[in-house]
Amino acid sequence: MKNAVVIVTCALVLSVNLINLHADQAEWNQVPKILKRIVPPVFPKQDYVITDFGAVAGGADCTAAIAAAIDTCAQKGGGRVVIPAGEFLTGAIHLKSKVNLHLEKDATLKFSTDPKAYLPAVFTRFEGIECYNYSPLIYAYGEKDVAVTGEGTLDGQSDDTTWLKWKGRKGGTENQNVARKRLDDMNNNSVPVDQRRFGEGDYMRPNFIQFNHCRNVMVEGVHIRRSPMWEIHPLLCTNVTVRGVDILSHGANNDGCDPESCRDVLIEKCTFDTGDDCIAIKSGRNNDGRRVGVPSVNLIIRDCIMRDGHAGTAIGSEISGSCSNVFVENCEMSSPNLVCALRLKSNAMRGGVLQNIFMRNCNVGLVKDSVLQIDFLYEEGARGDFDPIAKNVVMENIKVAQTPRVLNVRGFPAASITGVRIYNSSFKQVKNPDVVQNADVKLVDCTLEKAE
Repeated sequence: MKNAVVIVTCALVLSVNLINLHADQAEWNQVPKILKRIVPPVFPKQDYVITDFGAVAGGADCTAAIAAAIDTCAQKGGGRVVIPAGEFLTGAIHLKSKVNLHLEKDATLKFSTDPKAYLPAVFTRFEGIECYNYSPLIYAYGEKDVAVTGEGTLDGQSDDTTWLKWKGRKGGTENQNVARKRLDDMNNNSVPVDQRRFGEGDYMRPNFIQFNHCRNVMVEGVHIRRSPMWEIHPLLCTNVTVRGVDILSHGANNDGCDPESCRDVLIEKCTFDTGDDCIAIKSGRNNDGRRVGVPSVNLIIRDCIMRDGHAGTAIGSEISGSCSNVFVENCEMSSPNLVCALRLKSNAMRGGVLQNIFMRNCNVGLVKDSVLQIDFLYEEGARGDFDPIAKNVVMENIKVAQTPRVLNVRGFPAASITGVRIYNSSFKQVKNPDVVQNADVKLVDCTLEKAE
């Protein structure tokens, strides 16, 4: 229904049969084939307990002991580096191939809030732009068969007096604004990556967990708390499993899981209660996304719980390398602070093709803005030369108990939003008219109930 508004204008439940079509399930037939390729890494049955390498709970910094355990584990063919019960203080942890960092029940890794603990700088991306910056709290580059598992807790100890103040929302001189602008200019002016050096005095926060250019990656079972920024960031990885992770972290830009330019990703049975998108799929920002040219492809999200966050699942906004084949099913979402269930966001600076995005069989209790949000007027909006495209976005059997509106879809004439369909879904307690601008969006066999 291009440029149209759909809303029930009485308190009765009405059926909205806008076109006589049925959802095409052929795309879902890809899921079993994708899952066959997503195989968790296997590790030798050998444990290396950090207390055997000098780590002491409750006091001294254990960074060197953990590094020694990882080195020994890798040199001897791999296994588990075990964090036993207790609280252990550490700086940056760099994993190696065939190493599983395993936290036992009642184990806590508390990460230093001293930025010097994350130097020297490493090759990374900051909000989709390649650079050298502080090491993520847990980092691996170019490794194969690597994991973080267990029932313990990863605590970044971030708060408004440490990492979070670098966002710049509360004023002060220790904020990222100047450096972030410099990095953005470097990207837009194609400055070589080796010259994009950041660190002390630039205040650009590190991610919590980043696997960079890795294969066969797993994060399973752990509890993640108080992150400086993005929580789990697989970057340019293949064969990624994120399972049973519990994330509670409400800082600025505290996305739960950000697969970026990744292929074959499974995110399942996780709980997200975050300060930004619960899951945000990305593929690089502006020139870097197009230069590297690696899309995010074949991502399966299922059986997750989403609470606070900007979106249950988002695609963008750093999506210049494009994204296709996203399958979301059997998720539970509800919070007065959850903005929407599904969100696509880009603009004419970032561009990208966002296609074959599917969500089905999800129960949504309460959202703050809408069920589906597509925002191609995000930030720079239509000002740019790379008009974004969204096509074949399908939601089916979505049950929503309370939402201000169903649709908040904002395109512009040069962009393209086509083939957006919601089938066989019900929306209750709808208060406001939908917003649909410059887009082809249709509801098929849906019911809407207006709030009294």
